[in-house]
Amino acid sequence: MAAAMAAAAAPAVGPGAASVTRVSCGRDLSCVPEVAGTLGAVARQGFDFLCMPIFHPRYKREFFQEPAKSRPGPQTRSDLLLSGRDWNTLIVGKLSPWIRADSKVEKVRRNSEMAMLQELNFGAYLGLPAFLLPLTQADNPNLARVLCNHINTGHHTSMVCPTGPAEHHASMFWMRVPLLAPEDLRDDVIENEAVQTAEEESAGEEKTWQWWHNFRTLCDYNKRVAVALEVGPDLPSNHVIDRWLGEPIKAAILPTSIFLTNKKGFPVLSKMHQRLIFRLLKLEVQFIITGAHHHPEKEFCSYLQYLEYLSQNRPPPSAYELFAKGYEDYLQSPLQPLMDNLESQTYEVFEKDPIKYSQYQQAIYKCLLDRVPDEEKDTNVQVVMVLGAGRGPLVNASLQAAQQANRRIKIYAVEKNPNAVVTLESWQYEEWGSQVTVVSCDMREWEAPEKADLMVSELLGSFADNELSPECLDGAEHCLKEGGVSIPCDYTSFLGPISSSKLYNEVRACREKDRDPEAQFEMPYVVRLHNFHQLAPPQACFAFRHPNPDLVKDNNRYQMLEFQVDVNTVLHGFAGYFETTLYGDITLSIRPETHSPGMFSWFPIFFPIKQPMSVQAGEHIQVAFWRCSNSKKVWYEWAVVSPMCSVIHNPTGRSYTIGL
Repeated sequence: MAAAMAAAAAPAVGPGAASVTRVSCGRDLSCVPEVAGTLGAVARQGFDFLCMPIFHPRYKREFFQEPAKSRPGPQTRSDLLLSGRDWNTLIVGKLSPWIRADSKVEKVRRNSEMAMLQELNFGAYLGLPAFLLPLTQADNPNLARVLCNHINTGHHTSMVCPTGPAEHHASMFWMRVPLLAPEDLRDDVIENEAVQTAEEESAGEEKTWQWWHNFRTLCDYNKRVAVALEVGPDLPSNHVIDRWLGEPIKAAILPTSIFLTNKKGFPVLSKMHQRLIFRLLKLEVQFIITGAHHHPEKEFCSYLQYLEYLSQNRPPPSAYELFAKGYEDYLQSPLQPLMDNLESQTYEVFEKDPIKYSQYQQAIYKCLLDRVPDEEKDTNVQVVMVLGAGRGPLVNASLQAAQQANRRIKIYAVEKNPNAVVTLESWQYEEWGSQVTVVSCDMREWEAPEKADLMVSELLGSFADNELSPECLDGAEHCLKEGGVSIPCDYTSFLGPISSSKLYNEVRACREKDRDPEAQFEMPYVVRLHNFHQLAPPQACFAFRHPNPDLVKDNNRYQMLEFQVDVNTVLHGFAGYFETTLYGDITLSIRPETHSPGMFSWFPIFFPIKQPMSVQAGEHIQVAFWRCSNSKKVWYEWAVVSPMCSVIHNPTGRSYTIGL
């Protein structure tokens, strides 16, 4: 019926994560009289899994009062009705609707607790990959406690392989949350007359997110607790949807009642709903169709076919998205090319960028034209120093720019990585000839035989200065003529607040045995941001110019930035970007608003905070950011100072430094 799951969180099909090539979709039923037959029928319709109650939805158990407490017979159906593989891959369990773990009536609450544990335990016994639990109100502390107790008793799914030991896969708990609370749905909006104030409307739209945020906070952001977002006929405003897309949405529940009917009688969705589906598809969520058949002239599978149609007709991925495929929300330590010698394949990845080197070539071309008038083109030889030449892409860009400008140049290719120097010397021997001199040396220590007209470098990291471009170029500035040019000539880092449950959990999981238990929150990560919400536009942080105009070359910096937030949200950290001017009007940028189209050499950088911080709509986030150094290393320190104070992260560089 479907391929077996590799893990509950990531199957080929079945509940967990969507298939790469097609929409993964389940059918939700409130009552299943016969399991195997229903599963077969659902599979024939094209669905990948079935959401069903594993206890009869109206069978209320009694755990305290006789005679119902001792009622004979099995509590629910036998696990022998399906194979273990089918339970493991094709069934999502649902909590009985009568269970009220947070009822104010003690008898109802205690009975509900026992029934809930019984159902969760039976789901674990069956090895279900996921279990649906509804959030129907703001306060669910007891529901959270019962679920956390169940998770912390070590229940998992075992998948037995005939040729080896059982694999253990933790089942997921999908909290069924409506996108809008039912009482906030308005049937009648009087034209040109506001029924609610903007504040009331916004508060209503955000209500269910607050339910979810409170619940996951009670569960301490447990990675096994995720969202199944129920989409209704009305949608909240875009900024509310944006905020949801920073949450761990594993499934989207689509009632059949939200589908419209087109001229041919097929189910379709409104344009606004289509836009939401496109955004959910990017997060590779799975879909669940729930409700009665509202298009009886068509097969029920027409709902699924429509989702397939949307998937196939969504905008094609950009070059950046194609390059970043598989790296979404994957944390990487920033490179330290000054302290560490890079590997060949690292150079290879960056050399494939289609935009960066063409922009460099254009910058060098314009610079040569500006520096050498036409009448001097045969006699004036410009000295170009490529600092940090790597495997030579900027040398090639310089040679091509000189040819394009019809100007003469002489190049020094300076590189401190002895392994990359082998590549440069091969280029020089086989291609470049005497026009290029290869220098195996740290640019800061090199005594050049002559001074440069033009210094060219690619020393920028995701946060501009985090690979120590300022220190390297300041150290090499003694090689530049008076009036000489640096490409790049300036660069600025940018910082913006973000919310991302996914990234918070990824950072938390980076804990190392012999380090401070919170050290992982005191270091930045390079990451392809994906499952996140940008809370406010990024702002300029630190700026640097070359040649450095300051007599005293001090690259320490301090900046206080302030951002206004328009929705109730939670702050998990700050995303860092950069912009650089290479020469004149030639720029490169990874800041979202000005991103160089098609460039993929840099992912953003992420600075986490130790404790997620709730922020209310209209409040301001203030962050203090420092760039610090001593003779051996550079490091960043950061702290939130509003709406409340965090600790100062990474004081004295205790958890993370960049070696000089």
